[in-house]
Amino acid sequence: MVAGTEVIHQSIPVLDVQYGCITKGIDEIVDISAATAVALAVVSPSSSPECRLVAPGPDAVAVDVAASELDSRASDAIPNVSVEPLQFVPSIRSGSFADTGPRRYMEDEHIRIDDLSAHLGSLLRCPTPGAFYGVFDGHGGPDAAAYIKRHAIRFIFEDADFPQASEPDEVFLDSVENSIRKAFLLADLALADDCTISSSSGTTALTALVFGRLLLVANAGDCRAVLCRKGQAMEMSQDHRPIYAAERQRVKESGGYIDDGYLNGVLSVTRALGDWDMKMPRGSPSPLISEPEIRQATLTEDDEFLIIGCDGIWDVMSSEHAVSIVRRGLRRHDDPERCARELVMEALRLNTFDNLTVIVVCLSPEDRSSPPSPRSQDLRQQPPRLRCCKSLSAEALCNLRSWLDNDGGGN
Repeated sequence: MVAGTEVIHQSIPVLDVQYGCITKGIDEIVDISAATAVALAVVSPSSSPECRLVAPGPDAVAVDVAASELDSRASDAIPNVSVEPLQFVPSIRSGSFADTGPRRYMEDEHIRIDDLSAHLGSLLRCPTPGAFYGVFDGHGGPDAAAYIKRHAIRFIFEDADFPQASEPDEVFLDSVENSIRKAFLLADLALADDCTISSSSGTTALTALVFGRLLLVANAGDCRAVLCRKGQAMEMSQDHRPIYAAERQRVKESGGYIDDGYLNGVLSVTRALGDWDMKMPRGSPSPLISEPEIRQATLTEDDEFLIIGCDGIWDVMSSEHAVSIVRRGLRRHDDPERCARELVMEALRLNTFDNLTVIVVCLSPEDRSSPPSPRSQDLRQQPPRLRCCKSLSAEALCNLRSWLDNDGGGN
């Protein structure tokens, strides 16, 4: 038998047995799992001095339990063994893919940092694991998006007084949000001040930060972040387009207008960095703003991956469709880089008309979305196997050993 337990009438030293529980009054041999046997073995020795561990061999552990102890635990020893579950901590790995698509040139940029502490060194003390991702979808030329990619780390982690902490408490979270809002504003103003950037060039911006179990997404524009939780798509951002009722109302209140789905008849988004030809004079109210919307989520073991993509993806597929493609890909090859490419290929197949950029961030060391095989599922559902037979008396065992030592064992 495999990792079994022998419950016999008395201890027989001539046999090497695994997980042997010796008591009286029970003449059965019971097969239980190794985990169950160990659970029986670790019952507090201080409360049962007659329970002891011995090692008859390298692969066997014998547990002798007095009759009075086993009788009192026979029905409830296993249920009473409680192991406090470890708090979930994401194990982060990611992949990305970008393609010009049907456009003549590329205006998208992105940042992918799986280990923020290693990347920033002594510049930042933050909860671990720490990661940072960003997608910047330019318009009016590539200059604004390229500029934000080059300086995003400085804007967020240096210029915006990013907080230092080892644990993500409430004070830390509030400070992070304030720093990100400040960073978006600083980046917007920097585009206005840089004479090499055209005033008609702008970019949407979506950033995602992971600190321990905290996921924080900041978005200004129509890039999108989608979290897969137990196979379901959870949108971690809102597309800032004129069709969004809250944005349409804000635009009207700020003196702007919507013409054929475009802000002031020009721009398809209502939030962006840059585009200073629509924001001048500086400091005056504008229907186009750079302030991000920020959403938080506490990650759990149900969270599988995060998709971050520019609008070229979401113009032709839903969040649910994208999640299904990535889940299917992870079941096949467990490679987030290939999943990102498969999303881009699907968008091209669906005739997207824009540049394409996608980041796929896995939150576990290996794919857990694939269903278990029928055999492994059956094994998990089976209760511990029980086999019962009568025990042999000491005299019978001695006779058996004598028979094996003599001619009977040679045939």
